[in-house]
Amino acid sequence: MSARVFVIGATGTIGRAAVRALLAQGHEVVCLVRQRAGSEQPLRHSERILPGAALRVGDVANPVSLARDGFRGEHFDVLVSCLASRSGEPRDAWAVDHRATVNAIEAARVAGVRHVVLLSAICVQKPLLAFQHAKLAAERALIDSGLRYSIVRPTAFFKSLSGQVERVRKGKPFLLFGDGRLTACKPTSDADLGEFIAGCITDPARHDRILPIGGPGPAMTPREQGEALFRLLGREPRFREVPVRLLDVIIAALSALSRVFPRLADKAELARIGRYYATESMLVLDPVSGRYDADATPSTGKDTLLDFHAALLRGEASLDRGEHAVF
Repeated sequence: MSARVFVIGATGTIGRAAVRALLAQGHEVVCLVRQRAGSEQPLRHSERILPGAALRVGDVANPVSLARDGFRGEHFDVLVSCLASRSGEPRDAWAVDHRATVNAIEAARVAGVRHVVLLSAICVQKPLLAFQHAKLAAERALIDSGLRYSIVRPTAFFKSLSGQVERVRKGKPFLLFGDGRLTACKPTSDADLGEFIAGCITDPARHDRILPIGGPGPAMTPREQGEALFRLLGREPRFREVPVRLLDVIIAALSALSRVFPRLADKAELARIGRYYATESMLVLDPVSGRYDADATPSTGKDTLLDFHAALLRGEASLDRGEHAVF
């Protein structure tokens, strides 16, 4: 059955994929997009990347604009939120991952929405960072709202794991934190994740559930990702190991300096984010053992990281990394 779907966070790479999948499944899609700075025609860019969707210009962070320019007093069946803070810095995280998301949920309720599909992140299982706490607070607000919910917690994205393709192509070594075996993930593509998000609307098994999800195939460590990339290039693997201790030194220095120079506090948080991803797996966390469990991490889709890297090397795919860069 088709639904009338309101989408926020639609211009991000995951949001675009979700909109494509929603349209392909026959839903009517309305997206709230922001006016691009300095643009006389704010919809031109969004129309190009979101063909087939109805677009409205507004400010998702402003409750008045969200209701007036977005929902416009009309009825919608579903809210799909792919909002995510750009940097993960505390102020940005609480403004976007939490406050804007919660405001959207309330505005959606007024518009008659009965089901909210929320894109979250698998790393909130072990919250040590500001953006993780902000996302968890938004998840809790949705669960407590009484609306039907589908909270999607994906593992690592292709775009966050592909920053070294070009440097390795140029003959440089693949960089690893530690020995490259500290962590693992099940990489997922934008398209597969977008289809999963859209499928939450009609699949009762995904209703009122928190849904960790990974891509197809076994979990991969960073070293295995590097080895696969070198095989694609027909070269012997070359690695350079970066001690995790170096990140600890950077974090300590920035944290100390931030007492004198407050603007460095955000830099310290970014370093903490880097350390987190260098030392924590993006897999389901067993709450009893405290260990990450690849077998317990559901897989979906058909796209593999190896295929994506091969397409990048052939020039058949492009990489929109945005804020999802590790190296």
